[in-house]
Amino acid sequence: QVQLVESGGGLVQAGGSLRLSCAASGLTFSSYTMGWFRQAPGKEREFVAAIGRSSSNTYYANFVEGRFTISRDNAKNTVYLQMSSLKPEDTAVYYCAAAPPENWYDSWGQGTQVTVSS
Repeated sequence: QVQLVESGGGLVQAGGSLRLSCAASGLTFSSYTMGWFRQAPGKEREFVAAIGRSSSNTYYANFVEGRFTISRDNAKNTVYLQMSSLKPEDTAVYYCAAAPPENWYDSWGQGTQVTVSS
């Protein structure tokens, strides 16, 4: 059974930084594309960033604007999201997700709250 456990969320002032982590188990981690999504109150879940199996390919939502960096450590079965220059509109629950080869994301973590104060 796939388990994804996020950590690293919290309260930060605008302009600050946070590093989210997602520890994965129950899957061949290096075979999965990993992604981060977020959901703000009253809004739909949206894509934030993704990273391919070998870290050679990364993808970001337009709103990231160079402020976030996704990375992974296949030896530790962990994916990270380094966030800097945070804005109040980045406030959301951030979810880690795993996509098996040739498929959409089918495993999700429980989420970690990120709150950015102005």
